[in-house]
Amino acid sequence: MKRNVLIFGLIIGAILVMHIMYMVQLIYNRPDFQSNDVLGYIFLFGVFSLVFFGIRNYRNKELNGFISLGKAFKTGALIALLASTIYVAFWLFYYYLYVPDFLDKYIEHVMLEATRQGATEAELAAKSEQMDQFSAMYQGPFMVGLITYMEVLPIGLAVAFVSSLILKKKPERIDKTEQAINR
Repeated sequence: MKRNVLIFGLIIGAILVMHIMYMVQLIYNRPDFQSNDVLGYIFLFGVFSLVFFGIRNYRNKELNGFISLGKAFKTGALIALLASTIYVAFWLFYYYLYVPDFLDKYIEHVMLEATRQGATEAELAAKSEQMDQFSAMYQGPFMVGLITYMEVLPIGLAVAFVSSLILKKKPERIDKTEQAINR
């Protein structure tokens, strides 16, 4: 199991790191770009769908084609946790060392997006207040890490659970009477 968790966790983590670098550069270079949260979540579900293949690989290659729901979920959850931890660790280093002003650029992007969507002055003021609260919360590394985990880990766990439901497979039991007859 460790090998599968490591391989698939590293692959998913690497894809998430490339994605975050792309998004940061996009926000820095084009704060007026039109974002789409639905596409963002579709992307994350697509990336975390590799959890399915990690569980399936473990079931087929190491467990002779059988896996319980619990073991399948544990494997998938560990893959998702490793990938999310890579994402969070990278973001903490990248944020504090290379883009410490990212939050200012992100808030600018959010406000431009709200304006583009036709927000009224009252709505813009409320959005500005919301962003100020978020900025105050995003001060220490612990909260930055926690918020970053909350971006991806729940999606990874949801995909791990659904994958576990699909992939669980128990060996067929043979009744003792049937065994006695076959002897």
